[in-house]
Amino acid sequence: MSDSPVKYFVVDAFTNRPFAGNPAAIVPLERWPDDAWLQQVAREMNLSETAYLVPNATGYDLRWFTPAVEVDLCGHATIASSAVLAKLGKMVDGQEVAFSTRSGRLTARRQGTVFRLDFPALPVEEKFDMNSGPAAGLADALGATPVFVGRSRFDLLAEVESEAVVRAVSPDFRRIGRMPYRGLIVTAPADRVAGDSPEFDFASRFFAPALGVDEDPVCGSAHCCLAPYWSEKLGKTKMVGHQVSARSGIVHVELRGDRVQLGGEGVIVAAGELLA
Repeated sequence: MSDSPVKYFVVDAFTNRPFAGNPAAIVPLERWPDDAWLQQVAREMNLSETAYLVPNATGYDLRWFTPAVEVDLCGHATIASSAVLAKLGKMVDGQEVAFSTRSGRLTARRQGTVFRLDFPALPVEEKFDMNSGPAAGLADALGATPVFVGRSRFDLLAEVESEAVVRAVSPDFRRIGRMPYRGLIVTAPADRVAGDSPEFDFASRFFAPALGVDEDPVCGSAHCCLAPYWSEKLGKTKMVGHQVSARSGIVHVELRGDRVQLGGEGVIVAAGELLA
C-alpha cells in the first residue's frame, strides 16, 4: 500500500445497539492492493470478517476475508459495508447500491436505519440418512442428536429438537473443522410462549472452524439456507431468525423464489486508520 493512511471502520451488524450482533471491519479503498495485504489486514483485525470496497462503474467491488481465507459470500459484512457507505454519505435513504462479488451481483437498499440485501437462496440440496454419511458422527461432534441433517451449497445444516438444545450445544471444533463443508448451521424452531405470537420463527447458531471462525455470532449467508428450509416447514415466506450466540442477533428474511431478502441494521462502533 501507499504511505497514506487507510481508513477503516468496525461495525456491529444485525443489531441496533453496540457490542451485540456480529462485528466486521470495513475498509473502503480507491483501488485494489495485492491479496497478501488484504489477508494480512484481516488477520490483524481478527474479526470473523473484514470487507473491502472499491468503487466501480455500477457501484462497488466487494470482497470478504476471515482471518484465514477469502470467502464467497458474507451477509453481515455486507450490512456493515452498507452502514459505512451511509455514514460516508454515499448511500442515502431509499437508495439501492450494487456490489460485484464472488457470488455475482448483490444489492443493498437503505430504508432508514435498516439495510435490505438481495442474496441468492442456498436451499438444502441433499438430505442424509441419520445413521450414515456426515450425519453418523455429527451427534458426537455436536454434543446433541439432530432430527435432520442436510447440506446446502456451502454448509451442513442440522436441525435439533428445540431452541434450548441450540443454545446448549458445545461442538468439537476440531471434528467440525475436518468436515468437507464451509461450516455447520444448527437450528430449531424458536421458543413459543403459550398464548402469544412468537417474536422469532427460528433460532440458529453457526460454526465455521475451517475458516478460522469457531462460532460466527450472526451469519447472514447461513440465513440464505435457513430461509428456504424454514419457509418449507412453516409455510411462510417472511420470517425472523434469531441467532442465539453469546452476542445474539436478529435477521429478517423473505424468500423470493431463488433469492433471499436479508434485513438488518448496523452500528458503527469504531473508526481508525491503517498505517501499514
